[in-house]
Amino acid sequence: MAKRRKNNMDLMDNRDIASAIRDQAAHVLHNDAPITAKICLSLLALMESNTQLGARIAGWQGSVLADALPLRVAGGLHHLHLTGTETRLAAIYQGQISDQTEIDAVICAVTADHDAALLPWLDGPPQTNEAGRSASFMAGLKWLSGKLGPRFELNELGASAGVNMMMDRYHYNLAGVTAGPENSPMQIKPEWRGSPPPDHPVEIVSIQGCDQAPVNLSDPDAALRVKAYVWPEMHARLARMDAAIQLASQAAPDLTQMDAADWVDMRLAAPGMSGVTRVIHHSIVWQYIPEDRRNRITAAIKAAGARATADQPLAWMMLETNRKTFRHELSLHYWNGSDEAGAVHLLGEAHAHGAWVEWFD
Repeated sequence: MAKRRKNNMDLMDNRDIASAIRDQAAHVLHNDAPITAKICLSLLALMESNTQLGARIAGWQGSVLADALPLRVAGGLHHLHLTGTETRLAAIYQGQISDQTEIDAVICAVTADHDAALLPWLDGPPQTNEAGRSASFMAGLKWLSGKLGPRFELNELGASAGVNMMMDRYHYNLAGVTAGPENSPMQIKPEWRGSPPPDHPVEIVSIQGCDQAPVNLSDPDAALRVKAYVWPEMHARLARMDAAIQLASQAAPDLTQMDAADWVDMRLAAPGMSGVTRVIHHSIVWQYIPEDRRNRITAAIKAAGARATADQPLAWMMLETNRKTFRHELSLHYWNGSDEAGAVHLLGEAHAHGAWVEWFD
């Protein structure tokens, strides 16, 4: 009887995993990536295959959605394609094969032949660097400039390869409101919904960031790994990644390998500059930080906020997924010694990869 109960529990776990995989595929499809959605669904077939990768998926102990499990596999498969290691995936990525059963067959065959190479892609979350998300950050800074002044020191958590740490070198067109060098190879012009953001000046004095496993974009192999996490049908995103790699080769981001909570403590303890707002910011990373670390970061920022002054304000800006609605919300708190300091300002929502921004303010 004990053995039967264990088998029944295994089946229940598999059903839960399968349901989460379908939810991930639906979320990807909602973000205009039908090919990647079908790649995600192919994990259902992989769970039934005689592969180590399939066995690890079927026995996953964490949260499939919070861990972005299907996107880890999708990244590994795309990497096989980008490196020229595997040619059978091209027909899927180019839309020549669209039937789910045929896709499942190709993915299972490719996995069987590259099982050992794909397994390590399950060991960590996707390095989801996307320059398009910085459009929300720039809009947030323009809004904040009207409250606290134009000068900012930026500090990014979970910066991955530091793509958004180069936003001072990007050119933005946000519904006609512009910022940054016009001749930049990185041109950020999302579809804009709602009124334009306020056209206040923004001066980025410095940018630094941290990540537990930072990626050096000047290393061709590392850069290709980050590029592999870009969904293959997203040609504009792939072009932006190429532009980011080009800019990083000219001047690498100031990126530190460090635990996010420890790094926040260090940055908040560093001397501030007169007339400069210190900003802690992050995008699509909060879900990957363990709860105890999130609690530490929150407490540290609020404590520092209580000490902030009009001359040295503090802000916390985030573009993160609402886990109930799966909408990506741009929210901002700031502290400058006023009675209203620290309130949450929901400024807008954005496409997961910056294709559009909806401005609320």
